[in-house]
Amino acid sequence: MFIALKNIINQFFLKFGYRISKSNNSDELVKIHKYKNYEEYKATQIFYNKKKINHIWADEFNLTKIADFLKKNINKKNIKGICHGSRNGFEQDFFNRNILNSKVFGTDISDTAINYKDSIVWDFHKTKEEWIDNFDFVYSNSLDQSFDPRTALTNWIQQINKNGYVIVEHTDQHSVRASGKMDPFGVEPNFFPYLITEWFGHSVSLKIIKSVKPNKSKAPAWLFFIKKL
Repeated sequence: MFIALKNIINQFFLKFGYRISKSNNSDELVKIHKYKNYEEYKATQIFYNKKKINHIWADEFNLTKIADFLKKNINKKNIKGICHGSRNGFEQDFFNRNILNSKVFGTDISDTAINYKDSIVWDFHKTKEEWIDNFDFVYSNSLDQSFDPRTALTNWIQQINKNGYVIVEHTDQHSVRASGKMDPFGVEPNFFPYLITEWFGHSVSLKIIKSVKPNKSKAPAWLFFIKKL
């Protein structure tokens, strides 16, 4: 009820260039919720996956920006990719339909993944040997669902080939104020580039495209394109 009311009010304020958004009143730039153990983390993620199974965070506006970028910057006829944390498969379905001859699949920690085309059950903190250096891109808007984002990103970077990109979609709803049991990792958008630099130094390059979320009352969004050097 509250979310529906908030969206109605936002639609009104957007006519004047404003929107309602929670602010971070703390001094924290990064926050990670702590679980008792891995079993609690996994059970929590599966619970919320099933609760939100029909909810789609991704949107065609930003996925089109990404698809256009990949088609322009990857000189291959057959683009291969992974969408980590793709829940109901919306992301990989979009890329497979909009990038000619592409082969993209998604992962999700929940067993519901088996119900969706081109999806597998998988914890994105882990990798497979055959995935290393094998993909042209890895996309996710679910890094906030990581209990160990550095390990997750490390594995995603290992999965792309020398010309590939890890693409992280980030919004103000992935920030510190949103960190909690459901979405353990939160980082302020303006600090995220510094965190990537701290973790990976000169082993990666970073390109940032500023955007908005049409399906989230035009919330500000950032597309982080990470390339290994």
